[in-house]
Amino acid sequence: MDKYLVCNADESEPGTFKDRELMQKSPHGLIEGVLIAARGAGISRAFIYIRGEYEAQARILDAALAEATSAGYIGEDILGSGFSCSIVLHRGAGAYICGEETGLLDSLEGKRGNPRLKPPFPAIQGLYQGPTLINNVETLMTMPHILRMGGEEYAKLGVATRPAQGRLGVRSRAPARQLRDRARHPVAGDHLRPRRRAAGGRSVKLWFPGGSSSPVLTAEDLDVPYDFDSLAKAGTMLGSGAIIVVDDSTPVLDVALKLAKFYATSPAASARPAAREPTGRCACSSASRPARRRRWTSTHGLGQDHIMGNCLCVLGDAMAMPIGSMIAKFRGEFEAHMSSRQLAGAGA
Repeated sequence: MDKYLVCNADESEPGTFKDRELMQKSPHGLIEGVLIAARGAGISRAFIYIRGEYEAQARILDAALAEATSAGYIGEDILGSGFSCSIVLHRGAGAYICGEETGLLDSLEGKRGNPRLKPPFPAIQGLYQGPTLINNVETLMTMPHILRMGGEEYAKLGVATRPAQGRLGVRSRAPARQLRDRARHPVAGDHLRPRRRAAGGRSVKLWFPGGSSSPVLTAEDLDVPYDFDSLAKAGTMLGSGAIIVVDDSTPVLDVALKLAKFYATSPAASARPAAREPTGRCACSSASRPARRRRWTSTHGLGQDHIMGNCLCVLGDAMAMPIGSMIAKFRGEFEAHMSSRQLAGAGA
C-alpha cells in the first residue's frame, strides 16, 4: 500500500502568519524538510496543501519546486541514491476547516473538506486510505536544522519538559513583554511594552498568546513565561505562537463578536463557493450561525455551553474557548452591556 506525506500549509488562523513567512523567505528549506521526512519514513509521494489566499507564496513554492526538480533533488533516483520522491503543491479553496488534518485530506482527495471520525488516524488510514504522515510547515522545516545541529543540541532550545519549543528565534520562557527584545524581529511590535502600555499610549486590555483559538490573558499576565507549560497553568495555550493584542479602547464584546463571526462564516471546502458554514455536521455549525452567535455570546455563563467537547473536530472548541475566557475575565463588561440593552428595550 502506498504511503504519503502531507504538509499542512493551510494557515487560516486569524493573526497567524509564521508559515507564510517561512515559505516566502525559505521555500527550499521546506522542500528539504519534506524530502528528509519522506526518506526517513520510506515515502515516495508528498503533497504541500497551501492556503488558497497565499497566492504569492504558492508562486514562490512553484518556482522553488521547479528549481529543485531541475537540480535533481526531486524525482526518480534522487542524486543516484535510489530514493525517489514527487512533491505536488495543492492550492486550497479558502476553507478554515481544512486546517484540520482530516478535513484537509478529504479536500486533497477532491471532496468537500469535512473532518473524519477518528480512529482511524491518518497514520493508519489517511490520504487515499493509505498510511499518511501529516505535519505543518514549521515542523517539517526543522528537519534540516535537527540533522545539522544534532538531536541533543536542538533539544536545548527548549526546556526540560518541552525540548526544542523555541519559535521565531524566541527562546522558551521569555515573558511576553520581553518578546520584542528577545526575537530577531519584533514579534508583537510596540504593543507589549513594559508598564502594560500599548501603541498610542493605550493600555493592554487582553491578548491572545497562541492565535485566535487560545483563551485570552490580560495585562496582569504579561510576565507569564512564554512556553507551553506556563501558559497552560495560566489557563491558555501557546497554540500557533501568534500574539494578538487588544488595547483598552476596544469593547470586549466587539472582540468576541468579531471572533464568533469569523468562525460562523468560514467557508466550507465545497464546489459551491457560496457555502458559508464551517461544515454543517455537528454542534459548532449551528451554534456559530449569526442569529445564535449573538445570543450565545451575550448570555454565555447564564446558561450552558453545549459546544466544548461535543463537536466532531476541534473547530467547536476553537470557537468556544476564547469567548468563554473573555466572559470569565470581563464578565462585568458583558453584564453592563446586557443591562444597557435591557434598559434601552424598556425605554422603547
